[in-house]
Amino acid sequence: MDYYPRKHLAALTDPTSRAALLTGAHSLWYEYVCLRLHQALADLESALVALPDTVSRAIRAELEVEADELRVALDDFSGASSGDEPENERHWEFGHPFVKDDDGMDTLSDETREQFDHREAGFTPEEREKATADLRVLVTAHSLGGGRWASLNDAGSGIFAEPYDSDGFYMTVHAPEPGDDDASWEIEVGRWEPDDPNEEYGDHTSATGSPVIGCALPVAPSADEIAHLLKSVDGKPLLLAEWAEAPVGAVLAGTTMVVTKRYDS
Repeated sequence: MDYYPRKHLAALTDPTSRAALLTGAHSLWYEYVCLRLHQALADLESALVALPDTVSRAIRAELEVEADELRVALDDFSGASSGDEPENERHWEFGHPFVKDDDGMDTLSDETREQFDHREAGFTPEEREKATADLRVLVTAHSLGGGRWASLNDAGSGIFAEPYDSDGFYMTVHAPEPGDDDASWEIEVGRWEPDDPNEEYGDHTSATGSPVIGCALPVAPSADEIAHLLKSVDGKPLLLAEWAEAPVGAVLAGTTMVVTKRYDS
């Protein structure tokens, strides 16, 4: 047990320190939050370019105040306060400061943090570092992919994408769990099937999802490669149905990924 690092505070007001938000492996949840903060600050910088100088200076001044108040509160909490600091008058009672809830995870909630903590319990430092690197790839890919129907799942261990009008097909991107030397990155296409065989998909009362094909990747994909998949199925949802018909050994249309397994054979 130890306190979280403070690199995120410096990043609020010092652009030169923001690269540090993309390094380190303190813990999955902390590094996830730092990446989301990096994305938020990059969005802010892009927005400031189009604003009058007086407005952008006012916004930067607000960040300075925010960072100072956070440091005062943190020093008070950790017992490092000198007692001369002004009384902290700011209260953070809302759920999503600085970050958007657009990847399916409630970034700053206790539930999300507990999910990450549970997943990394028992990791060695090397396994935590590997899991953190894979998490950055997935979060960045989701951000670049822009899919409205995609979300992170299982404490950031994969991406689930089910675009509208996909006829019940969906895609998952799985990162290998650290410690399993035989595991690889895998892309799967699955489909929801009505639990009642007399019901049609779309009019069903309940359904169960099952994988149809799998593509075990020989090397880890980049965030851009995963984002390309997300954009492809978001723009053409029935591409998933086309991929689901591919036999073992076939290359998925529009990709370089080879089908390595059919679950119905």
